[in-house]
Amino acid sequence: MQPDKLKQIVSDYFKATSSFSETQVRSALTSSFTDSVALKIAHPFGTLTGHDAFYENCLSPLFEAMPDLERRNMIVMAGTTPEGQYWVGTMGNYMGTFLQPFLDIPPTGHLAHMRFHEFFKIVGDKVVEVQAIWDIPELMMQAGAWPMAPQLGKFLCTPAPMTGDGLTVHGNGDAARDHVVAMLEDLCKHPADPDPKIMNLEAYWHPRFNWYGPAGIGTGRGISGFRNWHQIPFLRAMPDRKLDAMGDLMSHWVGEGDYACETGWPNMRLTLSNDGWMGIAPANKEVLLRSLDFWRIENGLIRENWVLVDLLDLYAQVGVDVLGRMREFNKARSIGGITVPDGMNKG
Repeated sequence: MQPDKLKQIVSDYFKATSSFSETQVRSALTSSFTDSVALKIAHPFGTLTGHDAFYENCLSPLFEAMPDLERRNMIVMAGTTPEGQYWVGTMGNYMGTFLQPFLDIPPTGHLAHMRFHEFFKIVGDKVVEVQAIWDIPELMMQAGAWPMAPQLGKFLCTPAPMTGDGLTVHGNGDAARDHVVAMLEDLCKHPADPDPKIMNLEAYWHPRFNWYGPAGIGTGRGISGFRNWHQIPFLRAMPDRKLDAMGDLMSHWVGEGDYACETGWPNMRLTLSNDGWMGIAPANKEVLLRSLDFWRIENGLIRENWVLVDLLDLYAQVGVDVLGRMREFNKARSIGGITVPDGMNKG
């Protein structure tokens, strides 16, 4: 199935959620998704079944929190994986005026943004599976309610590709996908080989690349930003990192034009054996990470990389209830709804 056809299958859903209303979104879900669609959604939503469950458990609470909710796609790409599966990968922001609590995150009364990476598996002309990470910590930070360690990287509203072509991706993406896979293979030679040069970073990454990590880790610029604000503490804490082809773990890879994307649920198995990553104490416990990622290639090098990891699920695996801690954090704070005056009356 051609990428344009795959994108067309979910286009009604994208249109309905770009100007959110219950009637339009439910109709689009019914027409585009199977009744038994498998839903794998970031913590705390978990594994659900059926498009009604998606609306009632995930989309509706977000819509109630942001009554002017809109979905802003910034990358839409599609294709066939090496195993012959059809996937559509999307990156963007949910945005709206944050007026009611969401997962007990206190509202701000201001425009808020929450990045999403959402992947849709297509069989026939319907979505049969969704894998999605919403950057819930990003919303906590805007509300001043992030209860865990400060992030090392920069906090920002993640931008669209600097080329402005994220919604018009087209063309053969084999070279982009192969470049990223080769980069990961070299990346995983370290720290087994303790010399960072073994990763051959300059051969894969543009000197001015941006690495857009999830809230809790943050964004880094260039090799120094990537290594200092993410990779060094990550590998210090979990030095046994490997590629995803480890037993039962499986990633789904798509390349289109200058873009590549990967989804897996989960796609990394590591042991949290040392200190240093996000302030988490070493649990000496194996953890599974869900990472949904996009890369843009420019002149044969990675110029931008968008990464979301289900960090709330990672914390839960080591016995930390981030949302519960946030509720404790906010006991002395009102988390009720906010009414913002329309500004049209003298006052």
